[in-house]
Amino acid sequence: MLVYEFKIKAHKHQLLAIDEAIRIGQFIRNKCLRYWMDAPREDHVNRFSLLISIAKS
Repeated sequence: MLVYEFKIKAHKHQLLAIDEAIRIGQFIRNKCLRYWMDAPREDHVNRFSLLISIAKS
């Protein structure tokens, strides 16, 4: 997992935008994880092989 840390002196609207971006990222991560967990085992293998073939090209 990639983690960025920073200290910032920002305005309130900028802090709200950062918080919203973090919430959106967490939402997408959780949706992807749930989709992967609910998928049948065959789909896990098929997606993995698909990703490998894409990475090679």
